[in-house]
Formats: sequence, structure tokens, C-alpha cells
Amino acid sequence: MRDSYRDPRQTPAERTTDLLGRLSLEEKVGLMFHTVIESGPGGSLVETTGSLSKSPTRTVVRDKHMNHFNVHGLGTPREAARWANALQRLAAETEHGIPVTISTDPRHAFTENAGASFAARGFSQWPEPLGLAALDDADIREYAQIARREYLAVGIRMALHPQVDLASEPRWGRQFQTFGADAERTTRALVAYLEGFQGPELGPDSVACVTKHFPGGGPQQDGEDAHFPYGREQVYPGGGFALHLAPFRAAIAAGTAGMMPYYGMPIGLELDGEPVEEVGFGYNRAIITGLLRERLGFDGVVVTDWELIHDNVAQGQVLPAKAWGVEHLSPAERLITVIDAGCDQFGGEECTDLLVDLVRTGHITEGRIDVSARRLLELKFRLGLFDDPYVDEDAAERIVGSPAHSDAGFRAQAASVTVLRDEGPLLPLRPNEGRRVYVEGMSAAAAAELGTVVGRAEDADLAIVRLPAPFEPRDDLLFESLFHQGSLEYRPGLVARLRGIAAVTTLIVDAGLERPAILTPILPLATVLVGTYGTSDAALVAALTGRIRPRGRLPFEIPRSMDAVRVSHEDIPNDTADPLFPAGFRWSGASE
Repeated sequence: MRDSYRDPRQTPAERTTDLLGRLSLEEKVGLMFHTVIESGPGGSLVETTGSLSKSPTRTVVRDKHMNHFNVHGLGTPREAARWANALQRLAAETEHGIPVTISTDPRHAFTENAGASFAARGFSQWPEPLGLAALDDADIREYAQIARREYLAVGIRMALHPQVDLASEPRWGRQFQTFGADAERTTRALVAYLEGFQGPELGPDSVACVTKHFPGGGPQQDGEDAHFPYGREQVYPGGGFALHLAPFRAAIAAGTAGMMPYYGMPIGLELDGEPVEEVGFGYNRAIITGLLRERLGFDGVVVTDWELIHDNVAQGQVLPAKAWGVEHLSPAERLITVIDAGCDQFGGEECTDLLVDLVRTGHITEGRIDVSARRLLELKFRLGLFDDPYVDEDAAERIVGSPAHSDAGFRAQAASVTVLRDEGPLLPLRPNEGRRVYVEGMSAAAAAELGTVVGRAEDADLAIVRLPAPFEPRDDLLFESLFHQGSLEYRPGLVARLRGIAAVTTLIVDAGLERPAILTPILPLATVLVGTYGTSDAALVAALTGRIRPRGRLPFEIPRSMDAVRVSHEDIPNDTADPLFPAGFRWSGASE
């Protein structure tokens, strides 16, 4: 007789009940760990430790009974599909053949940061979420639908996104993955995003979304990120907690499959007149059980952010465990606290034996393990993974990064360009009308569409300078160099060089806006000033020439000075005094 859990005629809940009763404690515990995995050459399984993965693939699947993995390095689309199939075949060899849920951080844009996102390699390339937010909801929905098709083609079934934190602190280093500072705009973007990835309901054609970072990771004290010990505090000097919570309420209403709390610990926060314990959100029972589970009614999967339990040591550097407020607890005590808080999965951890021991010694009941195991199994059934977890390599090669998908991403890159100033007006530029062009931060090949590229500004009729967003370089802790934090001011030498260019030719400046930048000293130098959020050189040229109309609007305000940033409230969006450009701004001369 066929096991009931293998019968697709049964409901996901019925199949889950049947399978849960068959699993050993070790198998149930394995469901509760969700760590990094990497693919090998040609789409092979990695049977050694990887760049960031801590164990060989066979070890985590066969010995530790794990079946949720956040994939980092991937090869070509065909190789990615081949690897996913090899991983699923390995999982099928286990006693109950529980298929793997492959997850990923965003991988369709430009930012390469192993702690947060991946640049598009093989996948169609789009603006960062900030750039999507600068566009319309229809653009966001199109992106999400295309990204879903590409994820499905290579076997990725869970998106560790969207990130709906409000960008209320201009210095915060993770704004590039948000939808900006405005709660209403973020909520609309979120709904379109979930519709595109998950569809009307979770099913075999869905990519399950884990919305993050509950209850809002934006109000970081002084803008420092909670990946690092110096950024562990989240503060609410303006009383803005409810504002940050609003997008998560909408995510629950829209049916998000999962939630991820942030690392940060709330300082001075009260709910219903009761002080909230000052421990990281993943450890925080008042936030996860009291607020998310009980008050907001969320019964989906809650996966912690990565490495709350153990230090992460890789590439010759260390990143301390993000056990903010409970640093004094042992790893076992941290596991107990996270489970008691109401979380279902430990992100970035694989200490399954430690959790098994805690159950066997009576510190955690097996009934509590069953609660989380049930949520995790039912999601796999709803996604159809037990019925067919495999993908078609030929289809992956045809679908991922297809010309149609890539063209859509290119159009979005160009359209998201935000014109902040156009004196003259100068735009749109006519393609190569005999002008001489000087460029910095742009390829000569892309600039050739505009004219003959010359090596000196004084020999040019037009100069185009692309500026990365300013930040303070740091490189002590693992991943620290990848997070752009600190001051938003350009260095004075750069401003002086731009002044020299503007003195001898017409200057166009593109300010990369992964965070707001203090554009005050640059504004009077540029005849044209635009902001971008993930736009290739060729897409920028398409926008400047009007071949694709630039229609982006600022997803946050541009502060006038760092003094204004320092005295603003970390939790109140668009709160700096007399901003240079308000949120939603686009040059009034830009064509509608």
C-alpha cells in the first residue's frame, strides 16, 4: 500500500500529518536547520567544505537530515539545474525521501554581497529593489513574475526576500534591497512582489517568499548594521515602531509563506505599555510569539536570520554570533531561547545534534519540535516538491536570462533612472552628433553611442561621470567590507576634480544611490544630475538619449548635509531638515 504522504490526492495537511508520524526525532530536527550550500564545477555536488558552507553536501543531507539550503555559488543555468537535480536525487535516497527546499537571497541585480545578495550571473539583470520602487507597481510585478520563472527553472523554490524594511535611517547599509522610505509605497510594492512570486496561492508554480526583517530592520542606531556588534541596537526616538510594522501586516494579509526577524535588539520599546526585552528579535518572545503569532495571527514559517547561535569563521575572518543581548548564553541556551521565542528554523546553522540532545534531555519537548516540523513539511507539500522536485536542464538554459527577460530587465534599469536636474534642458541627448565625450566610471564602448571618446575633459564637448555612493571602508569582521556604511559625504578631492571638469566642459553626473548621498556640493557643478539604483552603462545611455524614457522617482529623500542626518530620528522616514530633494522627486522638466 502506498504511504499516504506520497498520495497527491490527499491534502497537504493530511500528507503532513501522515509523514510527521513516521519521522524520527533526528529527521524532524533536521527540518529546523537552513544553512548555506554551494554548487560544484559543472553542476556537481560539493563534497568538501566550501567558501562559506561548513560541511560537505552529503554530510548535511544524509547524516544531519537537513533539507533546506540557501544556495550561494551557482554555475550557468544548465549547471544550476543539473546541481539542483543531483541534490534532489541525494535527498531521495534518505529514508523518507524528503525533498530539498532550495532558497536564495536576491540574485537579479548588481550588488555582490555574500551576506545579503548576489549579482546577476546568467539570470536577467534588473535594478536593485530601490530602483524597482522608483518605478510603478506593474514594473515590480513584471520583475517578480520573470524572476519566479527563472528561479523555478533552476529548482529554487524559496526567495529569502522581499526586504520591506523602511529606509528611515539614511546611513543604513542595507537600503539597496528595500523599497525605500515610504510605508505606503513599500506596502504597494510588497503586494505586487508577492503576487508575482507566489501567485494567487502557494502551489507547484510558486516560489515561496520569506518577507524580512520583522518587525522592521530600518531604525538602526546611527545607521550601523546589526550584522555587526557595533550595530546591534534598534531605536525608536520618534515613536515610529507602528510605521515600520505596517508592511509586515500587509505581507501577512497577502499570504507570505515566511517571515524572517532581523538581528537587531529593540532599545526602549514598549508594546501595550509593557517593556520589550532588549534582546535580538530572533530571541524575542514578545515580538515573535506575542506580536507576530498571537496578535497578527501569522502561522507560517519563521526562519531566523543567519548565525544567531555560533560565530561564523570563514576566509580568515570571524563574525561573532548575532546573539545580541544574550551573548552570555551558551549555544544550547541560545537554541532553547530561539525556539521558546516562536521561531521554526535556525538560519545559517547546522548543529542538529545539539538540538536532538536538548530534546532527549528534556529541555525542549518533542511536541514543540513537531509544531515547527509540521509548518515546514506542509509548505513543501504545498509547493509540490514531494510530487516532482526535478527540473529540465534544457528548459533552464532556454528560460534563464532569455533575450525577452534580459530586455525587460534592461528597460527597467533605464526607466528607473531618476533625473534630479537638467539645466538647459540638455536631455534627451541625440546619439553621436559629432561630439567629443569624456567619461569616468563608464565604459568607452557604451559612451561611443554619444560621440567620440577622448581622454581629457578639456578636449571634450561633454563629460559624463558615474559616481558610486560614498561610504567609509571597513574590513575587520567577516563581510564588513561588503556593507557600505558610515558617512554619506563625497571626499573633498572628488568634489574638487568635478569642479575642474565642470570648468572646462558640460558635466553630466550620475550618482549611484544604494544609499542617499550628500549631493549638495555636486548639484551646482552638474548641468545634468541623475540618480541610479542599479543601471548598466548601456542602460544609462539609453536613458540619457531618451531611447528609453527615464521615469524614476526618488524612493527616499536626499539630505542636505550630514549634520541634518545626525540630528534626524532613526525611525522616522524622510525626517531630515530641509532636504536637498524630497522623496518622490523627479525633475519637473522630465517628460511625463
